[in-house]
Amino acid sequence: MTRFMGGSAPTRRNVIRAAATLAAGVALPAIHIRSAFAAYPDRPVKIVVANTPGGPSDLVGRMIAAALEQSTGKTFIIENRGGAGGNIGMGYVAHADPDGYTMLLATNALSVNVGLYNKLPFEPRKDFVAVSEVAGAPNIFVVRKESPAKSMKEFVALARAHPEQYNVSVPPIGTTPQLQASLLKSREKLPKLEEVVFKGGGDALQGLLTGTVQLASNSLGPSAPHIKAGTLRGLAICAETRWPEFPDIPTMREAGYPDFVFATDMVLMAPAQTPSDMVKWLEQQTLQVLKEPAMQEKFLKAGFLVRPKGGADAWARVTKEMDTFKDIIEGAGIKKL
Repeated sequence: MTRFMGGSAPTRRNVIRAAATLAAGVALPAIHIRSAFAAYPDRPVKIVVANTPGGPSDLVGRMIAAALEQSTGKTFIIENRGGAGGNIGMGYVAHADPDGYTMLLATNALSVNVGLYNKLPFEPRKDFVAVSEVAGAPNIFVVRKESPAKSMKEFVALARAHPEQYNVSVPPIGTTPQLQASLLKSREKLPKLEEVVFKGGGDALQGLLTGTVQLASNSLGPSAPHIKAGTLRGLAICAETRWPEFPDIPTMREAGYPDFVFATDMVLMAPAQTPSDMVKWLEQQTLQVLKEPAMQEKFLKAGFLVRPKGGADAWARVTKEMDTFKDIIEGAGIKKL
């Protein structure tokens, strides 16, 4: 016969009461966790842009942050951390607390830098989780309206005839506009066409507007307002087809440069190990605002094409481009940094 220490045998009521207490003790933490997530985010979510203000990623970041604020009623802020070809900002997010309150608006620089730098302050394939594709913009070559060059071939002829008078402004090394400028120099044998590197796309355009340079290799987004205003002239767009807002600007293929397609694409990412529930919530909210026709029209007018794709598709593109850009860098003879 089994003996019970400390008193008489338990009654049926005591057993049921003990079981209920145990169940409550197990269930309470789960309820607490769900309640905590339901409040997420309960403080500002920081979207880090690894470039200076005025460039394509900064413009897109501010548009998506404003849209998310309006849609969710939560607070989203932009923090610019430019420098070192985007590595400073990307490294900052890679090592940030994975608590759902720090995100990265990554550009193609994340993929490019894998093949461009000997050492990175982060592990590109391990330190991030993709949230959502956001938008992309084809790149473009632009000159001031006073420039005698009316086409890419005319600019190349001028730069070849007067190499000391012509140079090109580019965003940081490793950006797709910088890569396409290097490829143009390589294909057209223009070693004296100096690349003047600026901290961001906005700064690179200012260099052209102030006459510091004669050509800018940039993203369409920040270039579009100046083209519409007539202060800049687009020589060729680095896309498969002409851009709807600028039907008179030829593609690089039409200008005589086959397979010359470059874009500045942006994707939202978070540090690896960010709770999957938070990543999923951010993905859902981002896709929701990106699928709004009014939002897509707003992006188009600003020179960007919305890409409402989830994190899995975004990560597939980013990792594939790591190999693609590595081949481009090696093929153009660009030295690693």
